[in-house]
Amino acid sequence: MRISRRGFCGAAGLVALDAATGFAGAEMTMTKLPFAADAPVSVAAVGIKARDVNALADYYKDAVGLAEVSRRPGVIVLGAGGLPLLEIEEFRAARPDDPRAAGLYHTAFLLPSRLHLAKWTRQAIDRRIEVTGASDHFVSEAIYLTDPEGNGIEIYADRPRDAWSYEGGGLKIGTVRLDVDNLLGELRPGDSAWVGAPEGSMVGHVHLRVGNAGEAERWWNDELGFDTIMSLGGSAVFLSTGGYHHHVGANSWQSAGAKDRDPDRSGLSFVEFRSKTAAKESVHEDPWGNVVRIVPA
Repeated sequence: MRISRRGFCGAAGLVALDAATGFAGAEMTMTKLPFAADAPVSVAAVGIKARDVNALADYYKDAVGLAEVSRRPGVIVLGAGGLPLLEIEEFRAARPDDPRAAGLYHTAFLLPSRLHLAKWTRQAIDRRIEVTGASDHFVSEAIYLTDPEGNGIEIYADRPRDAWSYEGGGLKIGTVRLDVDNLLGELRPGDSAWVGAPEGSMVGHVHLRVGNAGEAERWWNDELGFDTIMSLGGSAVFLSTGGYHHHVGANSWQSAGAKDRDPDRSGLSFVEFRSKTAAKESVHEDPWGNVVRIVPA
């Protein structure tokens, strides 16, 4: 499949656009937090285990636009505007991640505005960065990639909250193809070019692979107090705090019946959430061993 400014054509597959704690201690310096962050609990950062830490860090710098924030032996921390968002830990002996097992489906990097997403898209077209999809979800617009070790990535921008629609008592979320031409219409002559993820970028949500979406929903509801926003026929669930469209997604599309996550594989190490009500740090594991850290805001 190939995505161009004219939309989708072709068959499924890779596509190209054509023509360590301490994370939550860093403060966002924006005068107005995005809705995703201005919630009781929001995503602070994601940790992944890599077979080649330097090569993977280079990919996130080049394709996503993250910058190196810090490093220590075997660990590289990347972020935007000085805010740590992604910790990559070297694990050379790891077996490759298994997409049929529990783990990370994707890390979703939220850009501050639609204009920033348009700038990212323009340079991705020019540089022919390979992506795996591009969707309009009504509440947001998103482009999807896969890193060299198989970890999913979403780069997205939210629509203004007052533009979200509700039906049947719930938030209207869906998936249609992204109108790339319309997105690029945000650009004007003289606009600055994309030079990397800007200050104000954050991990807006994280999407996990689980063995059973219904069991995942109950765990996030009961263990961590997240609200269910939408459930898709028992195969996926989307949850949040404060009314955001989702801080967490959990699906069993490829991983139905998965057992405990194998710690000797690359991929997800942890997800860290920033909580306005937590008095101290706590560490949890979902029913499949995906590690969730909660730290005070």
